Amino acid sequence: MRFRQYEIPPEFVSPKASVGYNPQIRRSRFMPVPVASRQFSPAQLLAFSIAGLIAAGTLLLWLPISAAREPLSLVDAFFTSTSAVCVTGLIVVDTPVDLSTFGQLVVLLLIQIGGLGYMSITTVVAVALGKTLTMHERLTLQEALNVQTKEGLVRFVFSVFKLTLVFELVGAAVLTARWLGEMGAPRAMYYALFHSVSAFNNAGFALFSDSLMGFRGDRLVNLVVIGLLVAGGIGFVVLTELGAWRRTRRLSVHTSLVLGMTSALIVLATVVILVLESGNPRTLAGLEPGERLLAALFQAITPRTAGFNTLDIGAMTPASQFFLMILMFIGAAPGGTGGGVKITTFAITVAALWATVRGMEEASIFKRRLAPALVARAFFIALIAFLALNGVAALLLVIEGRELLPTLFETTSAFGTVGLSMGEGGAPVSLSGHFSDAGKLLIVAMIFMGRVGPLTLAVAIARRGTPARIRYPEGKVLVG
Repeated sequence: MRFRQYEIPPEFVSPKASVGYNPQIRRSRFMPVPVASRQFSPAQLLAFSIAGLIAAGTLLLWLPISAAREPLSLVDAFFTSTSAVCVTGLIVVDTPVDLSTFGQLVVLLLIQIGGLGYMSITTVVAVALGKTLTMHERLTLQEALNVQTKEGLVRFVFSVFKLTLVFELVGAAVLTARWLGEMGAPRAMYYALFHSVSAFNNAGFALFSDSLMGFRGDRLVNLVVIGLLVAGGIGFVVLTELGAWRRTRRLSVHTSLVLGMTSALIVLATVVILVLESGNPRTLAGLEPGERLLAALFQAITPRTAGFNTLDIGAMTPASQFFLMILMFIGAAPGGTGGGVKITTFAITVAALWATVRGMEEASIFKRRLAPALVARAFFIALIAFLALNGVAALLLVIEGRELLPTLFETTSAFGTVGLSMGEGGAPVSLSGHFSDAGKLLIVAMIFMGRVGPLTLAVAIARRGTPARIRYPEGKVLVG
């Protein structure tokens, strides 16, 4: 049975309830009542806020004052701004050489705002000014922070700011002490702050043309950067729960899963890199055992979070490069500063596949049942990411005409907001720096998708349909 929709007659609508109501205009019985302009969804507001920040950064980096030599082209400024806001680290210009101090500070500011999140910063400012958040603002903030509940959002945002401040200042202080004798106080403090902010926000931007390859055997620099990368990558929800563990003596399933999967992937990746690269004279072969282990550990962590490197990525074996692509696709934890499909998404898909293989109706993790909607969401995110990544890589192969592995590696790094690159010809910039403008814009699109999230971006673009009033008979389709 089908039902027709009828408009409520204007005389039965309260003037306060009708937007645009004018008592001087007499409406006919069938004249439609004007409605309020369509309100953007939280997903759309999140995408628009990031896009607006990228646009502002592009204009600043496009200024001649931002360049140390020749002014950046509009496309290069756009690419650099996107990479900084989306905390990626792919570069088309050499940051310490081609950008002036002003340009570097712009990049640093974009990294900080992009890592914390525009919505988090505006929330703190609004609360400081005495403003109360509306329900729609809370929904948008919830989408931006990737948390499960709207309760205690403002308190959580302030915790995020405190944690960020503590980690970045401690990291900057230690790195300042390390570089003080080599650079002098002002430069050491500047370099330390830049790399501390870049590391905690998983950005991968460095003020050294070879990233951190010059510090491959420096234990202090390596351990500080590793600590900041892991702290930013596991997410603020996990950091908050860990901070309250002494009082609560309990961890949620999410935190337990993130910590368990992070530890397992770090150990696995370190072993794999050691095995695959120990015989490679261009990477680990010839290094002392301690330095070899440190370099393997560092390079095992950065693919899931940030694009710092102490090994030449282009000199690694193809097997190692392919393995790094898998890590970049998996990414970091939700609610953190990393990208990828997220480590929890990967864990849920594996758990669901394992349950299907065993003939179980429901998947579970840590003796907790996973809701079918959660499993479907995880598979949907992974599928969109996989299709988009390979589609863009295919277009780049046609447009740029380069080899498959470097092109796919660059595309995966962009989606994972990682920043690692196989490069070309020993140049200090990423492979994207050798692309045409069309190729650079495709990489920008992947970076944006990786930062916003495949599902969030799909929801923001897609037109919301009306609830179906008809349920069709079940269709029988063979699969597998």
